[in-house]
Amino acid sequence: MFSRIRGKLAERNESGVVLDVNGLCYDIFLPPCVAEKVTAREGDEIALEVYSVLNIDGNTAHYTFYGFGNAIEREFFEALISVASIGPRSAARAFSQPMSRIAGAIDRGDHGFLKTLPGIGQQKARDIVAKLQGKVAKFLLIREADASNGAVHPQVLEGPAFAEEALAVLLQLEYKRPEAEEMIRSTLDTAPSIKDAETLLAEIYRRKAAATR
Repeated sequence: MFSRIRGKLAERNESGVVLDVNGLCYDIFLPPCVAEKVTAREGDEIALEVYSVLNIDGNTAHYTFYGFGNAIEREFFEALISVASIGPRSAARAFSQPMSRIAGAIDRGDHGFLKTLPGIGQQKARDIVAKLQGKVAKFLLIREADASNGAVHPQVLEGPAFAEEALAVLLQLEYKRPEAEEMIRSTLDTAPSIKDAETLLAEIYRRKAAATR
């Protein structure tokens, strides 16, 4: 199945958008927080990351496509549906607040905030925290896009391979390359025992959070 789609915006509806790709139209369901960032007008070309779900009902089957602004948002959606009690439709509806706010609530174990998300009650809030707490550092690092950033052209970062993996994540999270490289270098200088990208990103977040207190 494809993971990215680019086409002309043919229609907007309550659940998302319809994209015209060379005459073939795809109905893409957008989580509320993603939909509000799509400012294109009909006829404009847009690109979305896509997560596909095959729905089987008796003798019939069809795909539902969920769209996201970048691969990190899609990965966050995938993290939500890894919770046994959260299905794709529930996860998309719950994705109604910025990713960093939801991830922050998960990290803090803030059941009260999670219960304010559409379709998330007390038990589902508990399930989300139990499954994902301590595993959302990269989603906490997201920042608003800077219009002056321009296109990103990944290059090789000197150092261990996992540092390059962490750099790719930070670039998708809208950090400028020099800033991202400096955060990685300074973190590895002070914590040389780090051996993987997930731990590196978690330590970068911990340092940033400590600096703002």
